[in-house]
Amino acid sequence: MSIKAAVITISDRSAEGLREDTSGPTAVRLLEEAGVKVIETAIVHDDVRAIAESVQTLAYDEVDLVITTGGTGISPQDYTARAMDPLLRFDIPGIPEAIRYQGIKKGVPGAILSRSRAGVMVLGRNRTLVINLPGSVGAVKDGMEVVIPLLDHAIDQMRGGDHVA
Repeated sequence: MSIKAAVITISDRSAEGLREDTSGPTAVRLLEEAGVKVIETAIVHDDVRAIAESVQTLAYDEVDLVITTGGTGISPQDYTARAMDPLLRFDIPGIPEAIRYQGIKKGVPGAILSRSRAGVMVLGRNRTLVINLPGSVGAVKDGMEVVIPLLDHAIDQMRGGDHVA
């Protein structure tokens, strides 16, 4: 199955050029190694409007998947979860639950503090799977271990495919 994706890094410091973005390129590399075609990337400030506009803009390009990294914690400047409120037609809670569990299994108790979300965004006839990952490279790797094996099935289902027995 051909899957087109976009990756958005949400980081004030990276957007201002004060810190190199390492989580976004990690997500891109892991997706491409899995055969996903990453057609766009972006770095945006941790701001509700900037995040929402970036996700919407990239989804207009009819990508199947948008991965975000960063802004999922509980600090005062973490806005990714709130930015998803007007965008997601419905949530898929099992994905972020599994990603949090993956971090906990690997000995990162703070993984439980992530407010990551996953769901489907609908723009006209196009449906886009949106998955928020935390901003650390380790969390992106853990998240991708969960996400990549389910992508073909999830995208097929999102496009209206039949359930497998």
